Amino acid sequence: MTQSEPTSSSQRIRRNQREIIRRVIVRGCLKLESPTSLGSGDADSPTDMPLLRDSISQHALLTGSSISGALRNYLRDCEHNYGARESSGDLATNLFGAIRRDDDGDQSPLIVYDAISTTAPTIELRDGVKIDSKTGTARDKAKYDLELLAAGTEFPLQFELLVDRQADQNELLQGLAIALQGLENGEITLGMKKRRGFGRCKVSQWQVWDFDLTDLAQSRQWIEYDHWTPGFLTEPPAKQSSILDAIKVSLDGLEDRRDRLTLQATFTINGSLLIRSGQSSIGSAPDVVHLKSHRNGELKPVLSGTSLTGVLRHRAERIINTLEKPISIIDEVFGPDFSEDKSKQAKVSRLIVQEAEIKNTHDLVQNRIAIDRFTGGALHGALFDEQPIFGGEFTICLELRQPKDYEIGLLLLLLKDLWTGDLPVGGESSIGRGRLQGQSAKVLHCHQGQKQEWTIDQIDQRLQVSDAEALEKFVSALVNHISERNAA
Repeated sequence: MTQSEPTSSSQRIRRNQREIIRRVIVRGCLKLESPTSLGSGDADSPTDMPLLRDSISQHALLTGSSISGALRNYLRDCEHNYGARESSGDLATNLFGAIRRDDDGDQSPLIVYDAISTTAPTIELRDGVKIDSKTGTARDKAKYDLELLAAGTEFPLQFELLVDRQADQNELLQGLAIALQGLENGEITLGMKKRRGFGRCKVSQWQVWDFDLTDLAQSRQWIEYDHWTPGFLTEPPAKQSSILDAIKVSLDGLEDRRDRLTLQATFTINGSLLIRSGQSSIGSAPDVVHLKSHRNGELKPVLSGTSLTGVLRHRAERIINTLEKPISIIDEVFGPDFSEDKSKQAKVSRLIVQEAEIKNTHDLVQNRIAIDRFTGGALHGALFDEQPIFGGEFTICLELRQPKDYEIGLLLLLLKDLWTGDLPVGGESSIGRGRLQGQSAKVLHCHQGQKQEWTIDQIDQRLQVSDAEALEKFVSALVNHISERNAA
């Protein structure tokens, strides 16, 4: 038996081992802007969807895999458009590693650390229920509850980019800048139910260290660097608000290929609004109170994204049914409903509905009692009180990804019904609650690098539309699309 010869250093390098010549460390502070569901999947919890916590500190845990998955998806969308598949050589593949079906791909050069909340988490409990579109009542056995991290919770983020000698350094830095810019602009959401207003977050400051490992002094600085203290460090470099300035990279020549339509509309409440909260206030509270959520450390009334989505979907079904024949447009926009047909293919909703904070409201407790329909008198034991909100205004934000013209037309019809008060939101609409009055709206369509914008304003009881003919074409496209499907 012969003894093998020792392997030289040049032979080891040729075995696809990475020769790291540069390390870029990025730190930031992520702040939640809406309640976030970071579920643990624990089946023994008293709630259906419990919160994921660190086993030692019991603080909220945001795993590195969740962060990297959200960043990778955002980078791929910006490079190719929504729903596109990755291929070797893409920015997302080079930065986050090979796709699962590629057996010969490289591992990710980006290390994403787990993040633990800086303080003990403030928990919100939300109840959800499915409404039967035919009866307008709660569907049997369709209630659930979940734990949410309150808005304002902060997580210290840390990333470390390992640059190989053979790698394209500028391309890696551009990919990292685009991904982190998504966090900076608040365009990346985390956790469950992201398309119903949960998980919005933002990073406002960055701190970046760049170590050239070919330089002996900088190599020693990296070894002595404080890797384990979370959050920003007091030592230089200074914190910066722009990740592009912090990393010192330019994105010139890179085009955002996302095809989307965003709609922002401001409404005032014409009367009262009541969205029931499953968790009442501490102390003596009315039987029914309006839903409130933490904003800047205070409880504020909100219009939840789940409630608004349910209202929009139900009215969209009525609009489509009115035009003779139900078609698949509802499932294409809002996602499939499996309660009636289990064989449908699972698809994520392309419509994103944000949670809206309601400002300048007034709370008023009202006493009510059921009336005996036979005697006309008060029904014994049926006295109850409730606390809706009166007045106030809010702005809803909708985003439709990869929109077709007829789908935009459907959204415009839904906006019209909300605007005129014909489509109430929340509960007890049968006694006049939930009516809205539109004030202003902005519609922005980004398609193939081009942007089109329309505005709608209510001024002195008169409606002013920037380009009514263009918006009318979208509604006509909806009618024509349904007519063609019916004829076929």
